[in-house]
Amino acid sequence: MNTYGEVIDYLYARLPIFQRIGPAAYKASLDNIIALCNALDNPQRKFKSVHIAGTNGKGSTSHYLASVLQSAGYKNVGLHTSPHLKDFRERIKINGVPMPEQDVIDFVNEHKAITEQIDCSFFELSVAMTFWYFAKQHCEIAVIETGLGGRLDSTNIITPVASVITNISFDHMALLGNTLPLIAAEKAGIIKPNTPVVIGETQTETKTVFENKAKENHSPIFFADSIYKAINPKQTGENGKLYLNIDILKNGTPYLQNLRSELNGYYQQKNICTLLAIVDVLNEAGYKIKRDDTIDGIAKVVSQTGLLGRWQTLSQNPLTIADTGHNTAGIKEVMTQLQATPHRHLHFVFGMVNDKEPDSVLKLLPTDATYYFCKANIPRALNEKELAGIAAKYNLKGECFSTVKEALNAARKNAAKDDLVFVGGSTFIVADAL
Repeated sequence: MNTYGEVIDYLYARLPIFQRIGPAAYKASLDNIIALCNALDNPQRKFKSVHIAGTNGKGSTSHYLASVLQSAGYKNVGLHTSPHLKDFRERIKINGVPMPEQDVIDFVNEHKAITEQIDCSFFELSVAMTFWYFAKQHCEIAVIETGLGGRLDSTNIITPVASVITNISFDHMALLGNTLPLIAAEKAGIIKPNTPVVIGETQTETKTVFENKAKENHSPIFFADSIYKAINPKQTGENGKLYLNIDILKNGTPYLQNLRSELNGYYQQKNICTLLAIVDVLNEAGYKIKRDDTIDGIAKVVSQTGLLGRWQTLSQNPLTIADTGHNTAGIKEVMTQLQATPHRHLHFVFGMVNDKEPDSVLKLLPTDATYYFCKANIPRALNEKELAGIAAKYNLKGECFSTVKEALNAARKNAAKDDLVFVGGSTFIVADAL
């Protein structure tokens, strides 16, 4: 395989990928990733890392942390996230720059025999490739986001300097369990012996799960929202860009005034508080992250990491915004933000995947919006007509489109000057829109 396109086609065709086919691609075991990394001389042991899990917010928190570490001057800050929206290489970045195409080609060609022999999944291969690349580039520290769950996630063979669990809500219940404590127990699988853990949100149903796991591992545990609180959120505009501005209290006392974030969704307040608790833990472990580094990293999170799809403005006239929030907790946050965004009428470009519970999301959506039901270009996508049929039970009305592009074009055409076009419901709807 000589070209990047050929390599990506091979990966999609040869390896089962969860984002495309769903649970059938999920390997509930670490055996493959252990075998693969053994064959690569265990690159995951050659760099320091922070491990981040959680139902919502783990992607934004990972990008915030990577940006802050870059601002603090650490050399070759690695960042592993998933899924990607436009290009596979978004998953594997150093200092915000995606892994070069040639390195992807070289890795796949060089290790094709062993990956086929082990019969690994797309995610297992991408994680091994990440570890190989970060070791090769001598990353000083890497931020590693889990894919799904924690205990059996392929990333869970690292020994991090800190573990982070942002929050727990209902998602992937068929694989992780159908109660919050069961899901929390899977995520708590990333808590390692004598390694500090930061929990982003204190939740009654899950608090003791994390405390017990931390105690069992002799790991100090910190609940970010009991230390930090964000207040006075407002959005400000500058040079056609929106920013979130907040004040931060630490243990009830003013700590940071008028903190500015390039990620402008109001829900980022929680992720920023989680980030601040992680920074405290890292400084306690001997890292040197100054207050100004934290302020700078939060202010430049998008420009320093290239993050896509988090309350992202796609165009100004009509105002068109996309967000990857897709489960009940994520959609609730999106609804709060939509209500706070001035607009006359809402045009909602909407689609879902077929292994989610559509009813739990649909009942949260506004009945006075115009819907453009559509289907992402993946096998897992829920048929747009089927989605529209279920949506009708909740008085959600609109037209059906076979592609996201057609739906978005129709929404923009129908939208008046003061209207808002929103694109969401699934990460893959946003990916197609981008």
